[in-house]
Amino acid sequence: MPTTSTTSAAWRRAEARLRDWFVATLGRKPAPYQRAAWQAWTQGQSGLLHAPTGTGKTLAALGGPLIDGLLAPGSGLQLLWITPLRSLAADTTVHLAAAVDGLGLPWRVLRRTGDSSSAERARLRRGACELLVTTPESLALLLSYPDAATRFAQLRGVVVDEWHELIGNKRGTLLQLGLARLRTLRPGLRLWGLSATLGNLDEALRALAGDGVLIGTRARKPLRIDTALPEPGERFPWAGHLGLSQLGRVVQTVHEARSALVFANTRAQAELWHEAIAAVWPDDPATLALHHGSIAPALRRAVEDGLREGRLRCVVATSSLDLGVDFPAVEQVVQIGSPKGVARLLQRAGRSGHAPGAPSRVLCVPTHLLELAEIAAARRALAAGRLEPRHPPRGGLDVLAQHLLTLALGGGFHPDDAYVEVCRTRAYAQLPRAQFDAVLDYLQHGGSALAGYPEYRKLVRDADGACRVESAQVARRHRFSIGTITADGSLHVRYLKGARLGSVEESFIARLRPGDRFLFAGRHLELVRVRDMTAWVRQATARRGGVPRWAGGRLPLSGELADAMRGVLADGHGSEPELRALAPMRAIQRSQSHLPGTGELLIERTRTREGEHLFVYPFAGRLAHEGLAAVLAYRLSALARGDYGYAVNDYGLVLTAHALPPLDEAALRRLLHPWGLRRDIRASVNLAELARRQFREVARVAGLVFNGYPGRDKSLRQLQVSSGLLFDVLSRHDPAHPLLWQAERDVLDQALEYRRLREALLHAARGPLRLCDTERLTPMAFPLWAERIRGGVHADDWKSRVERMAARLEKAAGR
Repeated sequence: MPTTSTTSAAWRRAEARLRDWFVATLGRKPAPYQRAAWQAWTQGQSGLLHAPTGTGKTLAALGGPLIDGLLAPGSGLQLLWITPLRSLAADTTVHLAAAVDGLGLPWRVLRRTGDSSSAERARLRRGACELLVTTPESLALLLSYPDAATRFAQLRGVVVDEWHELIGNKRGTLLQLGLARLRTLRPGLRLWGLSATLGNLDEALRALAGDGVLIGTRARKPLRIDTALPEPGERFPWAGHLGLSQLGRVVQTVHEARSALVFANTRAQAELWHEAIAAVWPDDPATLALHHGSIAPALRRAVEDGLREGRLRCVVATSSLDLGVDFPAVEQVVQIGSPKGVARLLQRAGRSGHAPGAPSRVLCVPTHLLELAEIAAARRALAAGRLEPRHPPRGGLDVLAQHLLTLALGGGFHPDDAYVEVCRTRAYAQLPRAQFDAVLDYLQHGGSALAGYPEYRKLVRDADGACRVESAQVARRHRFSIGTITADGSLHVRYLKGARLGSVEESFIARLRPGDRFLFAGRHLELVRVRDMTAWVRQATARRGGVPRWAGGRLPLSGELADAMRGVLADGHGSEPELRALAPMRAIQRSQSHLPGTGELLIERTRTREGEHLFVYPFAGRLAHEGLAAVLAYRLSALARGDYGYAVNDYGLVLTAHALPPLDEAALRRLLHPWGLRRDIRASVNLAELARRQFREVARVAGLVFNGYPGRDKSLRQLQVSSGLLFDVLSRHDPAHPLLWQAERDVLDQALEYRRLREALLHAARGPLRLCDTERLTPMAFPLWAERIRGGVHADDWKSRVERMAARLEKAAGR
């Protein structure tokens, strides 16, 4: 608090005014942690607020700036509020404006995102704003204009909402760089983050605010986790990923609540569940809706408004509604399938009972038998307070290239000063100067291989050594391309009369012909034609056709949930209802093979009519298992030549061959040793080809290739061709190019989870190992076997074959 008696007295009066408004508006007093945050702000501190969803983090972060404003209102931009989602920005703007107006503070509140109207953007350009709600991308855009220093000259602080959603990805890296620029422009700037679900709070605090304070509450929000258990005599599937057999229970649970959210892990799964619920929905169809990130913004906003106003009884959604949009009417959350992460389940459950003291309720609907263990594991991990850490990525030369171009447009920079500024961030604290200079050389010349082409010269040095942008075309293209969110090329989906429904990936539409039908945005559509990057459609009368599959939709099992799941499977004395339902499966697994202990690696060897199978269960998640399976197949081929196929899931992997080489425990440990892992990855997964594909995304972020102007977007094929040619040229003539290095690193870190893969091998090399020869597929092996044959047969044949095999195994187990 301020030290002088006069200032302290004024502060106490302003705080009392805020407390009175708080009680009058919310009907309760501020929580101790909220008042502590207000005082810390007034003392000029930065920090991280950590509290459960629905306990008032927004007002904890806003209170200090409001008191500040009451003492000295100021004009021009005073407070910047960063949110990870545009939909969250709209909701947050309403709440912040209500608080500002309620206190009679003469602050104008604006929102600046990609969805902002031209009038809002014009007001912002005129400086008619004291509190701005925006996204990391829009902040970067504002920093790219020459008046950036003037625009932020009065800025007192920045609040980053839902910091846990940004810290672990390139968007968070871009934000760290933007905040470092703001701190250079405004030394002493206060930075605050809000988070509800993080397991590494100290690291998250340092990444955002450096030596700040950590403020939270010990209060735990009441949480009830129920599971849709199999009824007596009901056969739960041993493998699967939709769970539609539980439709009746889901509809009954939803119908008993005033309002409910049904979460699915992928957009395709959400489309199919919405269609299934709609077919048996007992209420007005207008009370049921669908929400995911590929649906048009206007349609998404209509759904959000319907939830907020209580007009919708049920919304089927993906992670597009995970974050802190406030829907007080929601009483029940349903999670289809495993949440794949402890924090994700907590975040989604918190969408219900979104108020201090109100309980959150979630019904988990397993889609196959082993997901019962995942749900029990998630409950145990939550009870123990074990949430997933989210580590900030280190480096990111493509993001650095984009940011340096932003600095060059926003008034220019001197390389030495920019290097010092960049290295103040957590992401680039260990950045070698040589890599910084390589990125700078790329921006100036394109690198040695592209130096002869003027279009790749983005930066120029002026007489005093500052880097600037002189080309109007470079400036225009950069501002259209700012951001790190990349996805496969997409096409707009529009009715023939013009209404936009959203966007789907080009690879899906490319498989359709005019007249083909598909399900999208909860509607049955017929493709009429594709023109100008738009799929023109009409309403279809018949209910048939495919569902778009969006890339990157499958979530890998988190490490914390995997560890807890191993404990559940090994626990013979647990009292959870899921464990009672799992008892028959666990008994079969134990009698036919073994139930792995918490630190034990189980390996099974089985023969079927397809050949010999080696099942390995590291519980390291799908992505790490992809790389591990390829490496093990490569190492097996060095022991005995042959064709080795493989399949993976979140629990393990299977290697299949006509005949496997002899393998005892010593041979298996050599096979699983981490020595030479990076070399074997290069040889086994064709790292160069994966990097070639990843290079397109890296090149887009770094500005080497251009997406195209709005309304004239390049097709995915054009981008693939242009980025592929550049990759080949650089690989041949400039192999040390920083963007090549970044593409390979992204493949290892993101596509293969290299760190987790290596940890799994270290554990296998050092920990206890159990090898079992089994006469038939075990309950843990069966889902991997089903996954392996999925790609080789028609969907209907696969389903019937899996059902026949499951019936045979259950019959054998019952003998």
